[in-house]
Amino acid sequence: MTVSLLELPVLVAAIGAFIIAGVFYGFSTFIMQALARVPVAEGIRAMQSINVAVITPLFLGVFMGTALLLLVLAVAAALHLGRPGAPYVILGAICYVFGCFVLTMGRNVPLNDALARVDPESEQGMALWARYLRDWTWWNHVRTFASFVAAVVLTYAWAVS
Repeated sequence: MTVSLLELPVLVAAIGAFIIAGVFYGFSTFIMQALARVPVAEGIRAMQSINVAVITPLFLGVFMGTALLLLVLAVAAALHLGRPGAPYVILGAICYVFGCFVLTMGRNVPLNDALARVDPESEQGMALWARYLRDWTWWNHVRTFASFVAAVVLTYAWAVS
């Protein structure tokens, strides 16, 4: 059996995508619902705090590191399309990089930035919170699904390589 040098990095990328999918899944299935049940100002303050607390080397290392690793793996796979698993590495990379990373930067982060600027006690804060809960959670569902699909596809790519 010949072991490809890309097998371990593909497995690492799959694990990273699964971890991120799990974090997002928690927000989609219960965290946002819990925040919607508390008084508006408390929900806003809690989410503002979460959005600051998440900026850690550990979270960003997995979130951004998985995207960067997948960009490299997609290029390597494109250069070796005849190898087993290569098309799945490319598909997994597309799912994660665009469906998770780019989507986060283009949709969820701007919503987080708007929430950071609002006074939780203000009328503007109350109006923003209702839209934030709906829009942020919708985009979170999408990136959860994309991350999970990427993880599954990458696991398959690893298994057949």
